[in-house]
Amino acid sequence: MNTVVVVSPPGLITMPANLTPQYAKAEDEYKKAQSAEEKLAALKKMFSLMPKHKGTEKLQADLKSKMSALKDEIDHEKKSGKKGVSYKIPKQGAGQIILLGGPNVGKSQVLARLTKAKPEVAPYPFTTREPQPGMMEWEDTAVQLIDTPPITTDYMEGWLSSMARGGDAVALVADLGDDDGGARVEDVCNRLSTTKTLLVGQTQSDRLAQDDPREQRVKTLLAANKIDLPDAELRLEMLRDQFRQRFPIHVISAETGQGLEELRNALYQFLHVIRVYTKQPGKPPDLTSPFTCPTGSTLLELAALVHRDFADKLKHARIWGSGVYEGQTVKRDHVLHDKDVVELHV
Repeated sequence: MNTVVVVSPPGLITMPANLTPQYAKAEDEYKKAQSAEEKLAALKKMFSLMPKHKGTEKLQADLKSKMSALKDEIDHEKKSGKKGVSYKIPKQGAGQIILLGGPNVGKSQVLARLTKAKPEVAPYPFTTREPQPGMMEWEDTAVQLIDTPPITTDYMEGWLSSMARGGDAVALVADLGDDDGGARVEDVCNRLSTTKTLLVGQTQSDRLAQDDPREQRVKTLLAANKIDLPDAELRLEMLRDQFRQRFPIHVISAETGQGLEELRNALYQFLHVIRVYTKQPGKPPDLTSPFTCPTGSTLLELAALVHRDFADKLKHARIWGSGVYEGQTVKRDHVLHDKDVVELHV
């Protein structure tokens, strides 16, 4: 299964118009870096790719300041012999969705019901101590879900904000069995906001202006769990009043299975990706393992996914699917659709 190409969120800082796509890609690497060394490497790449002229002087100074701070942090860790725990889980499938929530909201049970993973599930808090990945099947592709330790107003693992920022989306799990379930959701959002990580709905993620260049908005849906418990319907109404303007809300019971198939579909759709199949000339297409790429991707972007050299060598392609006649020859800038079949010619 192929890794989704991530569409970058709004920029880290306001960029002069003449910065290159290569710079934007390096900036995206910086945002998703999960260690000081990875961040420093990305900043160095950004600095080397940036045009050096008067219009970028402020940006140059900002990058130099960040690189200096990271070098000091790395040197301090080496001298002290101490280094914080960090986790980096390579993306798989159509995208990576991070499960977040407070203690005992049922994140691990959601993971277990939607994937083949077998996390420890227990009726006491802080059962999950490290990230636990699992692959959620969806038709002929899969989505990577990652269970994480709970977040409270007093505690959050240091690496969790980087993991949330590096994923493609967040599924925030709420507890309908708790009268304070809404407050616990706010605790998670507030704690993450202290690291400039803002959980927002899809529309907010795409459209709202970014006032602080250090902030990163992470598109988020809310899974309201434990609808099977007494008085859960009343708590659900309160939760909807509190969050319906901020997040899409999906009602589930990980215990009984209620709403889980609807959530499975919602998680995949939330990624906004398409599946594209490839074929060799004179042979049938491979319909068992599609490439996945963001909605609106072009033929050229698909070619880069298939092989890193294809983007440069691609001449044209034949395509079977939406908006074309069967086997139509298309150019590199042709926009692809879900379930298109593509025959690349290099």
